[in-house]
Amino acid sequence: MNIHGNQPLKPHFCINKDHKLNLTGPLLASRYNEHNFSVQTVYFVTHRLALALLLLLAAPLQAQAQNADIVPTDGKLPGVLLILITALLILQTLLIIGLQRSRSHHKKAKADLKIAQRELEQRIVDRTNKLRTINNQLYEEIAKHEITEELLCETQDYLHSIINSMPSILIGVTRQGTVTHWNSAAEQCTSVPAREALGQNIDKVFLKLPIDLKAIEASIDGEAPTSKENIQLGNGNQANYFDLAIYPLLSSDIQGAVIRIDNVTQRVRLESMMIQNEKMMSLGEMAAGMAHEINNPLSAIINSVQNIERRVSEELIPNQQAASDLGISIEQLRAYLHQRDLFSFIESIREAGNRAAQIVTNMLEFSRGNTQRRTLVDVSELMNHSLELAHNTLELKPLGVRIVKEFASELPLINCAAQEIQQVTLNLLRNAKQSFEHKYFKSGAGPTITLRTRQLGETIVIEIEDNGTGMDLSVSRHIFEPFFTTKGVGEGTGLGLSVSYFIITEHHNGTIEVDSEPGAGTRFIIKLPIQAPDDLD
Repeated sequence: MNIHGNQPLKPHFCINKDHKLNLTGPLLASRYNEHNFSVQTVYFVTHRLALALLLLLAAPLQAQAQNADIVPTDGKLPGVLLILITALLILQTLLIIGLQRSRSHHKKAKADLKIAQRELEQRIVDRTNKLRTINNQLYEEIAKHEITEELLCETQDYLHSIINSMPSILIGVTRQGTVTHWNSAAEQCTSVPAREALGQNIDKVFLKLPIDLKAIEASIDGEAPTSKENIQLGNGNQANYFDLAIYPLLSSDIQGAVIRIDNVTQRVRLESMMIQNEKMMSLGEMAAGMAHEINNPLSAIINSVQNIERRVSEELIPNQQAASDLGISIEQLRAYLHQRDLFSFIESIREAGNRAAQIVTNMLEFSRGNTQRRTLVDVSELMNHSLELAHNTLELKPLGVRIVKEFASELPLINCAAQEIQQVTLNLLRNAKQSFEHKYFKSGAGPTITLRTRQLGETIVIEIEDNGTGMDLSVSRHIFEPFFTTKGVGEGTGLGLSVSYFIITEHHNGTIEVDSEPGAGTRFIIKLPIQAPDDLD
Protein backbone atom coordinates (compact mmCIF):
# COMPACT_ATOMS: atom_id res chain seq x y z
CA MET A 1 0.00 0.00 0.00
CA ASN A 2 1.36 3.37 -1.03
CA ILE A 3 0.58 5.76 1.77
CA HIS A 4 1.66 8.67 -0.37
CA GLY A 5 -0.84 7.99 -3.05
CA ASN A 6 0.19 7.93 -6.71
CA GLN A 7 2.47 10.97 -6.51
CA PRO A 8 6.15 10.38 -7.59
CA LEU A 9 8.94 10.45 -5.02
CA LYS A 10 10.77 13.76 -4.67
CA PRO A 11 14.60 14.12 -4.16
CA HIS A 12 15.93 13.33 -0.72
CA PHE A 13 17.24 16.86 -0.29
CA CYS A 14 17.89 20.06 -2.24
CA ILE A 15 20.28 22.98 -1.89
CA ASN A 16 19.03 26.52 -2.22
CA LYS A 17 20.95 29.50 -3.59
CA ASP A 18 22.38 30.19 -0.10
CA HIS A 19 24.02 26.75 -0.13
CA LYS A 20 21.60 25.57 2.64
CA LEU A 21 20.20 22.07 2.75
CA ASN A 22 16.44 21.75 2.37
CA LEU A 23 15.11 18.54 3.88
CA THR A 24 11.41 19.18 3.19
CA GLY A 25 11.61 16.43 0.70
CA PRO A 26 11.33 12.69 1.20
CA LEU A 27 14.42 12.47 3.48
CA LEU A 28 12.60 14.31 6.31
CA ALA A 29 9.05 13.56 5.16
CA SER A 30 9.68 9.84 4.92
CA ARG A 31 10.91 9.58 8.49
CA TYR A 32 8.05 11.78 9.79
CA ASN A 33 5.42 9.95 7.75
CA GLU A 34 6.72 6.56 8.83
CA HIS A 35 6.42 7.59 12.53
CA ASN A 36 3.02 9.25 12.00
CA PHE A 37 1.78 6.23 10.09
CA SER A 38 2.79 3.86 12.85
CA VAL A 39 1.02 5.92 15.56
CA GLN A 40 -2.11 6.36 13.50
CA THR A 41 -2.19 2.70 12.64
CA VAL A 42 -1.88 1.59 16.27
CA TYR A 43 -4.54 4.06 17.35
CA PHE A 44 -6.88 3.07 14.53
CA VAL A 45 -6.46 -0.66 15.06
CA THR A 46 -6.85 -0.42 18.85
CA HIS A 47 -9.92 1.75 18.53
CA ARG A 48 -11.50 -0.59 16.02
CA LEU A 49 -10.67 -3.67 18.13
CA ALA A 50 -12.22 -2.05 21.20
CA LEU A 51 -15.39 -1.22 19.34
CA ALA A 52 -15.55 -4.67 17.88
CA LEU A 53 -15.08 -6.23 21.29
CA LEU A 54 -17.78 -4.07 22.77
CA LEU A 55 -20.16 -5.03 20.00
CA LEU A 56 -19.41 -8.68 20.48
CA LEU A 57 -19.96 -8.48 24.20
CA ALA A 58 -23.01 -6.26 23.92
CA ALA A 59 -24.76 -8.41 21.36
CA PRO A 60 -25.67 -11.30 23.72
CA LEU A 61 -26.75 -8.90 26.37
CA GLN A 62 -28.95 -7.03 23.93
CA ALA A 63 -30.43 -10.24 22.72
CA GLN A 64 -31.05 -11.47 26.25
CA ALA A 65 -32.58 -8.16 27.13
CA GLN A 66 -34.85 -8.23 24.17
CA ASN A 67 -35.85 -11.79 24.82
CA ALA A 68 -36.22 -11.53 28.54
CA ASP A 69 -36.91 -7.87 28.62
CA ILE A 70 -34.80 -7.67 31.70
CA VAL A 71 -33.58 -4.29 32.81
CA PRO A 72 -31.41 -3.88 35.86
CA THR A 73 -33.36 -2.23 38.65
CA ASP A 74 -30.45 -0.89 40.56
CA GLY A 75 -29.27 1.33 37.71
CA LYS A 76 -25.79 -0.34 37.42
CA LEU A 77 -24.36 -1.94 34.36
CA PRO A 78 -23.44 -5.51 34.45
CA GLY A 79 -19.83 -6.42 35.60
CA VAL A 80 -18.72 -7.40 32.19
CA LEU A 81 -19.51 -3.98 30.80
CA LEU A 82 -17.63 -2.38 33.64
CA ILE A 83 -14.63 -4.48 32.92
CA LEU A 84 -14.75 -3.50 29.27
CA ILE A 85 -14.94 0.15 30.06
CA THR A 86 -12.03 -0.16 32.43
CA ALA A 87 -10.04 -2.00 29.82
CA LEU A 88 -10.79 0.69 27.30
CA LEU A 89 -9.63 3.37 29.68
CA ILE A 90 -6.42 1.51 30.40
CA LEU A 91 -5.89 0.94 26.71
CA GLN A 92 -6.52 4.58 25.93
CA THR A 93 -4.07 5.57 28.67
CA LEU A 94 -1.45 3.28 27.20
CA LEU A 95 -2.08 4.75 23.79
CA ILE A 96 -1.65 8.25 25.14
CA ILE A 97 1.62 7.26 26.83
CA GLY A 98 2.80 5.60 23.63
CA LEU A 99 1.85 8.60 21.61
CA GLN A 100 3.67 10.90 24.02
CA ARG A 101 6.83 8.78 23.85
CA SER A 102 6.56 8.64 20.09
CA ARG A 103 6.22 12.40 20.01
CA SER A 104 9.30 12.92 22.17
CA HIS A 105 11.25 10.49 19.95
CA HIS A 106 10.00 12.41 16.97
CA LYS A 107 11.18 15.73 18.39
CA LYS A 108 14.57 14.26 19.21
CA ALA A 109 14.86 12.77 15.72
CA LYS A 110 13.85 16.08 14.22
CA ALA A 111 16.44 17.92 16.31
CA ASP A 112 19.15 15.40 15.33
CA LEU A 113 18.06 15.74 11.75
CA LYS A 114 18.40 19.54 11.91
CA ILE A 115 21.87 19.16 13.43
CA ALA A 116 22.80 16.74 10.65
CA GLN A 117 21.30 19.17 8.17
CA ARG A 118 23.43 22.03 9.48
CA GLU A 119 26.54 19.84 9.51
CA LEU A 120 25.84 18.66 6.00
CA GLU A 121 25.19 22.21 4.84
CA GLN A 122 28.49 23.33 6.38
CA ARG A 123 30.32 20.44 4.75
CA ILE A 124 28.73 21.31 1.43
CA VAL A 125 29.73 24.97 1.85
CA ASP A 126 33.29 24.00 2.81
CA ARG A 127 33.55 21.57 -0.05
CA THR A 128 32.09 24.12 -2.47
CA ASN A 129 34.60 26.72 -1.33
CA LYS A 130 37.39 24.18 -1.58
CA LEU A 131 36.30 23.21 -5.07
CA ARG A 132 36.07 26.87 -6.02
CA THR A 133 39.61 27.45 -4.70
CA ILE A 134 40.90 24.39 -6.52
CA ASN A 135 39.17 25.51 -9.71
CA ASN A 136 40.68 28.98 -9.40
CA GLN A 137 44.12 27.47 -8.81
CA LEU A 138 43.58 25.17 -11.75
CA TYR A 139 42.59 28.10 -13.97
CA GLU A 140 45.68 30.00 -12.82
CA GLU A 141 47.93 27.00 -13.52
CA ILE A 142 46.36 26.56 -16.95
CA ALA A 143 46.88 30.26 -17.69
CA LYS A 144 50.50 30.05 -16.50
CA HIS A 145 51.04 26.92 -18.58
CA GLU A 146 49.61 28.60 -21.66
CA ILE A 147 51.81 31.69 -21.09
CA THR A 148 54.86 29.49 -20.54
CA GLU A 149 54.10 27.46 -23.64
CA GLU A 150 53.70 30.64 -25.68
CA LEU A 151 56.98 32.02 -24.34
CA LEU A 152 58.72 28.73 -25.12
CA CYS A 153 57.37 28.80 -28.67
CA GLU A 154 58.46 32.42 -29.11
CA THR A 155 61.91 31.64 -27.68
CA GLN A 156 62.24 28.60 -29.90
CA ASP A 157 61.23 30.59 -32.98
CA TYR A 158 63.65 33.35 -32.00
CA LEU A 159 66.54 30.91 -31.54
CA HIS A 160 65.69 29.21 -34.86
CA SER A 161 65.66 32.60 -36.56
CA ILE A 162 69.05 33.47 -35.09
CA ILE A 163 70.56 30.12 -36.08
CA ASN A 164 69.10 30.18 -39.58
CA SER A 165 70.15 33.80 -40.21
CA MET A 166 73.80 33.04 -39.45
CA PRO A 167 76.07 32.54 -42.48
CA SER A 168 77.88 29.74 -40.69
CA ILE A 169 76.82 26.15 -41.22
CA LEU A 170 75.50 24.80 -37.90
CA ILE A 171 74.83 21.09 -37.53
CA GLY A 172 73.75 19.38 -34.31
CA VAL A 173 74.81 15.74 -33.96
CA THR A 174 74.63 13.00 -31.37
CA ARG A 175 77.60 11.00 -30.18
CA GLN A 176 76.92 8.50 -32.96
CA GLY A 177 76.88 11.23 -35.61
CA THR A 178 73.11 11.39 -36.10
CA VAL A 179 71.93 14.82 -37.26
CA THR A 180 69.63 16.58 -34.78
CA HIS A 181 69.75 20.11 -36.22
CA TRP A 182 70.30 21.42 -39.74
CA ASN A 183 70.19 25.19 -40.35
CA SER A 184 69.52 27.12 -43.55
CA ALA A 185 73.22 27.57 -44.38
CA ALA A 186 73.64 23.78 -44.32
CA GLU A 187 70.66 23.43 -46.68
CA GLN A 188 72.14 25.95 -49.12
CA CYS A 189 75.61 24.39 -49.01
CA THR A 190 74.49 20.77 -49.45
CA SER A 191 71.12 21.24 -51.23
CA VAL A 192 69.70 18.79 -48.67
CA PRO A 193 66.49 19.97 -46.92
CA ALA A 194 66.37 19.79 -43.13
CA ARG A 195 63.51 17.29 -43.15
CA GLU A 196 65.68 14.84 -45.10
CA ALA A 197 68.87 15.47 -43.12
CA LEU A 198 67.38 15.08 -39.64
CA GLY A 199 67.91 11.57 -38.32
CA GLN A 200 70.55 10.73 -40.93
CA ASN A 201 74.22 10.13 -40.27
CA ILE A 202 76.45 13.18 -40.84
CA ASP A 203 78.77 11.41 -43.29
CA LYS A 204 75.81 10.55 -45.55
CA VAL A 205 74.29 14.02 -45.88
CA PHE A 206 77.42 16.22 -45.69
CA LEU A 207 79.93 14.82 -48.14
CA LYS A 208 82.03 17.92 -48.83
CA LEU A 209 84.12 17.93 -45.68
CA PRO A 210 85.80 14.96 -43.99
CA ILE A 211 83.98 15.05 -40.64
CA ASP A 212 85.43 12.19 -38.61
CA LEU A 213 83.19 10.54 -36.03
CA LYS A 214 86.25 9.89 -33.88
CA ALA A 215 86.88 13.63 -33.71
CA ILE A 216 83.27 14.16 -32.54
CA GLU A 217 83.63 11.48 -29.87
CA ALA A 218 87.00 12.88 -28.74
CA SER A 219 85.53 16.38 -28.43
CA ILE A 220 82.57 15.07 -26.39
CA ASP A 221 84.74 12.91 -24.14
CA GLY A 222 87.29 15.66 -23.60
CA GLU A 223 84.57 18.33 -23.13
CA ALA A 224 86.70 20.68 -25.20
CA PRO A 225 86.16 22.10 -28.70
CA THR A 226 88.33 20.98 -31.59
CA SER A 227 88.93 22.83 -34.84
CA LYS A 228 90.59 22.60 -38.24
CA GLU A 229 91.42 25.68 -40.29
CA ASN A 230 91.82 26.38 -44.00
CA ILE A 231 90.53 23.01 -45.22
CA GLN A 232 90.92 23.15 -49.00
CA LEU A 233 88.33 21.77 -51.39
CA GLY A 234 89.09 21.95 -55.10
CA ASN A 235 92.19 23.08 -56.91
CA GLY A 236 93.49 26.22 -58.51
CA ASN A 237 91.14 29.13 -58.96
CA GLN A 238 88.17 26.91 -58.04
CA ALA A 239 89.58 26.09 -54.61
CA ASN A 240 87.45 26.90 -51.56
CA TYR A 241 88.63 27.01 -47.97
CA PHE A 242 86.65 26.12 -44.85
CA ASP A 243 87.12 26.31 -41.09
CA LEU A 244 85.60 23.45 -39.09
CA ALA A 245 84.94 23.54 -35.34
CA ILE A 246 83.28 20.93 -33.09
CA TYR A 247 81.75 22.17 -29.82
CA PRO A 248 80.55 19.55 -27.27
CA LEU A 249 77.20 20.12 -25.56
CA LEU A 250 77.77 21.02 -21.90
CA SER A 251 74.92 18.94 -20.46
CA SER A 252 74.97 15.86 -18.27
CA ASP A 253 71.71 14.58 -19.74
CA ILE A 254 72.50 14.98 -23.44
CA GLN A 255 75.61 13.75 -25.22
CA GLY A 256 76.14 15.52 -28.49
CA ALA A 257 77.99 18.27 -30.27
CA VAL A 258 77.49 21.28 -32.54
CA ILE A 259 79.53 21.44 -35.74
CA ARG A 260 80.23 24.90 -37.16
CA ILE A 261 81.60 25.26 -40.68
CA ASP A 262 82.60 28.63 -42.12
CA ASN A 263 83.50 29.39 -45.71
CA VAL A 264 86.72 31.40 -45.37
CA THR A 265 87.70 31.45 -49.03
CA GLN A 266 87.59 35.23 -49.26
CA ARG A 267 89.57 35.58 -46.05
CA VAL A 268 92.26 33.14 -47.19
CA ARG A 269 92.55 34.90 -50.55
CA LEU A 270 92.70 38.28 -48.87
CA GLU A 271 95.37 37.03 -46.48
CA SER A 272 97.32 35.61 -49.41
CA MET A 273 97.06 38.92 -51.23
CA MET A 274 98.16 40.83 -48.15
CA ILE A 275 101.10 38.48 -47.64
CA GLN A 276 101.93 38.77 -51.31
CA ASN A 277 101.76 42.56 -51.15
CA GLU A 278 103.95 42.65 -48.05
CA LYS A 279 106.47 40.43 -49.77
CA MET A 280 106.36 42.57 -52.85
CA MET A 281 106.83 45.76 -50.89
CA SER A 282 109.75 44.46 -48.86
CA LEU A 283 111.38 42.76 -51.80
CA GLY A 284 110.69 45.79 -53.96
CA GLU A 285 112.54 48.02 -51.55
CA MET A 286 115.39 45.54 -51.44
CA ALA A 287 115.40 45.26 -55.23
CA ALA A 288 115.47 49.04 -55.61
CA GLY A 289 118.49 49.30 -53.32
CA MET A 290 120.24 46.48 -55.14
CA ALA A 291 119.44 48.05 -58.50
CA HIS A 292 121.01 51.33 -57.50
CA GLU A 293 124.08 49.56 -56.15
CA ILE A 294 124.46 47.41 -59.27
CA ASN A 295 123.75 50.23 -61.67
CA ASN A 296 127.05 52.06 -60.99
CA PRO A 297 129.52 49.20 -61.75
CA LEU A 298 127.25 48.04 -64.55
CA SER A 299 127.38 51.45 -66.17
CA ALA A 300 131.18 51.38 -65.90
CA ILE A 301 131.29 47.96 -67.61
CA ILE A 302 129.01 49.04 -70.46
CA ASN A 303 130.90 52.31 -70.93
CA SER A 304 134.20 50.42 -70.94
CA VAL A 305 132.95 48.05 -73.64
CA GLN A 306 131.84 51.00 -75.73
CA ASN A 307 135.25 52.64 -75.22
CA ILE A 308 137.05 49.44 -76.31
CA GLU A 309 134.97 49.31 -79.48
CA ARG A 310 135.74 52.97 -80.16
CA ARG A 311 139.50 52.55 -79.49
CA VAL A 312 139.86 49.80 -82.15
CA SER A 313 137.65 51.51 -84.69
CA GLU A 314 139.30 52.17 -88.09
CA GLU A 315 137.34 55.38 -88.59
CA LEU A 316 138.88 57.35 -85.75
CA ILE A 317 142.14 59.15 -86.65
CA PRO A 318 143.58 59.05 -83.10
CA ASN A 319 143.44 55.23 -83.24
CA GLN A 320 145.41 55.16 -86.50
CA GLN A 321 148.05 57.53 -85.17
CA ALA A 322 148.50 55.48 -81.96
CA ALA A 323 148.92 52.28 -83.98
CA SER A 324 151.38 53.96 -86.34
CA ASP A 325 153.49 55.17 -83.42
CA LEU A 326 153.76 51.54 -82.24
CA GLY A 327 154.82 50.35 -85.72
CA ILE A 328 151.58 48.53 -86.51
CA SER A 329 148.50 49.41 -88.43
CA ILE A 330 145.00 49.53 -87.07
CA GLU A 331 143.99 46.92 -89.63
CA GLN A 332 146.56 44.47 -88.29
CA LEU A 333 145.31 45.10 -84.78
CA ARG A 334 141.72 44.41 -85.76
CA ALA A 335 142.83 41.30 -87.67
CA TYR A 336 144.51 40.06 -84.51
CA LEU A 337 141.39 40.74 -82.46
CA HIS A 338 139.26 38.89 -84.98
CA GLN A 339 141.72 36.05 -85.05
CA ARG A 340 141.49 35.68 -81.27
CA ASP A 341 137.66 36.21 -81.15
CA LEU A 342 138.10 39.19 -78.92
CA PHE A 343 135.30 41.03 -80.71
CA SER A 344 132.89 38.18 -79.86
CA PHE A 345 133.97 38.41 -76.24
CA ILE A 346 133.39 42.13 -76.29
CA GLU A 347 129.95 41.59 -77.87
CA SER A 348 129.07 39.05 -75.18
CA ILE A 349 130.12 41.50 -72.50
CA ARG A 350 127.98 44.19 -74.08
CA GLU A 351 124.93 41.92 -74.41
CA ALA A 352 125.30 40.73 -70.84
CA GLY A 353 125.61 44.31 -69.68
CA ASN A 354 122.49 45.34 -71.56
CA ARG A 355 120.64 42.37 -70.13
CA ALA A 356 121.78 43.30 -66.63
CA ALA A 357 120.70 46.88 -67.29
CA GLN A 358 117.23 45.60 -68.25
CA ILE A 359 117.11 43.61 -65.02
CA VAL A 360 118.03 46.73 -63.08
CA THR A 361 115.27 48.62 -64.87
CA ASN A 362 112.75 45.91 -63.96
CA MET A 363 113.92 45.96 -60.36
CA LEU A 364 113.38 49.70 -60.21
CA GLU A 365 109.74 49.15 -61.21
CA PHE A 366 109.11 47.92 -57.65
CA SER A 367 109.93 51.24 -56.08
CA ARG A 368 108.77 53.83 -58.56
CA GLY A 369 105.27 54.77 -59.68
CA ASN A 370 103.83 54.56 -63.12
CA THR A 371 105.18 57.32 -65.31
CA GLN A 372 103.67 56.25 -68.61
CA ARG A 373 100.74 58.14 -69.98
CA ARG A 374 97.43 56.31 -70.06
CA THR A 375 95.07 56.30 -72.98
CA LEU A 376 91.80 54.65 -73.93
CA VAL A 377 92.65 51.25 -75.35
CA ASP A 378 90.70 48.48 -77.07
CA VAL A 379 91.84 45.34 -75.23
CA SER A 380 91.12 42.99 -78.12
CA GLU A 381 93.26 45.06 -80.53
CA LEU A 382 95.99 45.23 -77.91
CA MET A 383 95.96 41.41 -77.63
CA ASN A 384 96.24 41.08 -81.43
CA HIS A 385 99.21 43.44 -81.49
CA SER A 386 100.85 41.53 -78.63
CA LEU A 387 100.43 38.26 -80.56
CA GLU A 388 102.14 39.78 -83.60
CA LEU A 389 105.11 40.79 -81.43
CA ALA A 390 105.18 37.37 -79.82
CA HIS A 391 105.37 35.62 -83.19
CA ASN A 392 108.44 37.67 -84.07
CA THR A 393 110.24 37.68 -80.73
CA LEU A 394 109.21 34.38 -79.11
CA GLU A 395 109.40 32.24 -82.26
CA LEU A 396 106.10 30.45 -81.69
CA LYS A 397 105.76 29.11 -85.25
CA PRO A 398 108.68 26.66 -85.10
CA LEU A 399 107.06 24.98 -82.09
CA GLY A 400 103.76 24.56 -83.92
CA VAL A 401 101.83 26.53 -81.31
CA ARG A 402 98.18 26.99 -82.19
CA ILE A 403 96.66 30.32 -81.20
CA VAL A 404 92.95 30.45 -80.29
CA LYS A 405 91.27 33.84 -79.98
CA GLU A 406 88.02 34.18 -78.06
CA PHE A 407 87.50 37.94 -78.01
CA ALA A 408 84.17 39.45 -77.00
CA SER A 409 82.76 42.03 -79.36
CA GLU A 410 81.98 45.65 -78.53
CA LEU A 411 83.99 45.77 -75.34
CA PRO A 412 84.25 49.20 -73.73
CA LEU A 413 87.58 50.98 -73.90
CA ILE A 414 89.70 50.93 -70.76
CA ASN A 415 92.04 53.58 -69.43
CA CYS A 416 95.48 51.95 -69.22
CA ALA A 417 99.12 52.16 -70.25
CA ALA A 418 99.14 50.10 -73.47
CA GLN A 419 102.88 49.34 -73.39
CA GLU A 420 102.68 47.99 -69.84
CA ILE A 421 99.69 45.75 -70.59
CA GLN A 422 101.55 44.56 -73.70
CA GLN A 423 104.60 43.80 -71.57
CA VAL A 424 102.46 41.71 -69.21
CA THR A 425 100.93 39.84 -72.14
CA LEU A 426 104.35 39.06 -73.64
CA ASN A 427 105.61 37.80 -70.26
CA LEU A 428 102.64 35.42 -69.97
CA LEU A 429 103.04 34.23 -73.56
CA ARG A 430 106.76 33.62 -72.91
CA ASN A 431 105.89 31.46 -69.90
CA ALA A 432 103.38 29.49 -71.98
CA LYS A 433 105.98 28.89 -74.69
CA GLN A 434 108.54 27.68 -72.13
CA SER A 435 106.01 25.25 -70.62
CA PHE A 436 105.60 23.59 -74.03
CA GLU A 437 109.32 22.79 -74.21
CA HIS A 438 109.03 20.28 -71.34
CA LYS A 439 105.85 18.46 -72.33
CA TYR A 440 105.22 15.61 -74.72
CA PHE A 441 102.00 15.96 -76.70
CA LYS A 442 100.13 12.95 -78.05
CA SER A 443 99.41 12.61 -81.74
CA GLY A 444 96.53 14.82 -82.79
CA ALA A 445 97.15 17.20 -79.92
CA GLY A 446 99.60 20.04 -79.91
CA PRO A 447 100.57 23.10 -77.91
CA THR A 448 97.73 25.59 -77.77
CA ILE A 449 97.48 29.09 -76.36
CA THR A 450 94.00 30.53 -75.86
CA LEU A 451 93.40 34.25 -75.38
CA ARG A 452 90.02 35.46 -74.12
CA THR A 453 88.55 38.89 -73.45
CA ARG A 454 85.16 39.59 -71.87
CA GLN A 455 83.35 42.06 -69.67
CA LEU A 456 82.46 41.19 -66.09
CA GLY A 457 80.52 43.97 -64.37
CA GLU A 458 82.72 47.06 -64.22
CA THR A 459 85.87 45.17 -65.22
CA ILE A 460 87.46 43.77 -68.36
CA VAL A 461 88.75 40.22 -67.97
CA ILE A 462 91.78 38.98 -69.94
CA GLU A 463 92.56 35.26 -69.84
CA ILE A 464 95.70 33.65 -71.25
CA GLU A 465 95.56 29.87 -71.07
CA ASP A 466 97.93 27.15 -72.24
CA ASN A 467 97.90 23.33 -72.19
CA GLY A 468 101.50 23.01 -71.07
CA THR A 469 103.01 21.23 -68.10
CA GLY A 470 101.17 23.26 -65.48
CA MET A 471 102.36 23.59 -61.88
CA ASP A 472 101.36 22.46 -58.42
CA LEU A 473 100.17 24.58 -55.51
CA SER A 474 103.61 24.91 -53.95
CA VAL A 475 104.84 26.66 -57.12
CA SER A 476 101.75 28.75 -57.88
CA ARG A 477 101.84 30.27 -54.38
CA HIS A 478 105.23 31.89 -55.07
CA ILE A 479 104.98 32.51 -58.78
CA PHE A 480 104.59 36.30 -58.42
CA GLU A 481 107.46 36.70 -55.98
CA PRO A 482 110.60 38.47 -57.26
CA PHE A 483 113.49 36.20 -58.24
CA PHE A 484 111.34 33.07 -57.91
CA THR A 485 111.85 30.79 -60.92
CA THR A 486 111.64 27.12 -61.81
CA LYS A 487 113.94 27.52 -64.80
CA GLY A 488 117.57 26.53 -64.90
CA VAL A 489 120.47 28.83 -64.24
CA GLY A 490 120.75 31.48 -66.93
CA GLU A 491 117.28 30.74 -68.38
CA GLY A 492 115.30 33.28 -66.34
CA THR A 493 115.64 36.04 -63.79
CA GLY A 494 112.40 35.41 -61.84
CA LEU A 495 111.28 39.02 -62.34
CA GLY A 496 108.92 38.72 -65.31
CA LEU A 497 105.78 37.69 -63.43
CA SER A 498 106.57 39.82 -60.37
CA VAL A 499 106.86 42.89 -62.59
CA SER A 500 103.62 41.88 -64.30
CA TYR A 501 101.97 41.59 -60.91
CA PHE A 502 103.01 45.12 -59.97
CA ILE A 503 101.95 46.54 -63.31
CA ILE A 504 98.44 45.10 -62.95
CA THR A 505 97.88 45.66 -59.22
CA GLU A 506 99.82 48.83 -58.47
CA HIS A 507 99.73 50.70 -61.78
CA HIS A 508 96.24 49.74 -62.95
CA ASN A 509 94.41 48.89 -59.71
CA GLY A 510 93.50 45.48 -61.08
CA THR A 511 94.02 41.85 -60.10
CA ILE A 512 95.94 38.94 -61.59
CA GLU A 513 95.40 35.31 -60.55
CA VAL A 514 96.73 31.96 -61.67
CA ASP A 515 94.83 28.69 -62.01
CA SER A 516 96.99 25.70 -62.74
CA GLU A 517 97.15 21.93 -62.29
CA PRO A 518 100.14 19.68 -63.01
CA GLY A 519 99.82 18.21 -66.49
CA ALA A 520 96.63 20.15 -67.30
CA GLY A 521 98.06 23.57 -68.17
CA THR A 522 97.94 27.05 -66.70
CA ARG A 523 95.49 29.94 -66.95
CA PHE A 524 96.20 33.54 -65.95
CA ILE A 525 93.17 35.76 -65.22
CA ILE A 526 93.65 39.53 -65.37
CA LYS A 527 90.88 41.92 -64.31
CA LEU A 528 91.20 45.60 -65.18
CA PRO A 529 88.68 48.25 -64.09
CA ILE A 530 86.80 50.21 -66.71
CA GLN A 531 87.46 53.92 -66.25
CA ALA A 532 85.65 56.89 -67.76
CA PRO A 533 87.49 59.28 -70.12
CA ASP A 534 87.49 61.92 -67.37
CA ASP A 535 89.86 59.71 -65.37
CA LEU A 536 92.64 60.01 -67.94
CA ASP A 537 95.93 61.42 -66.70
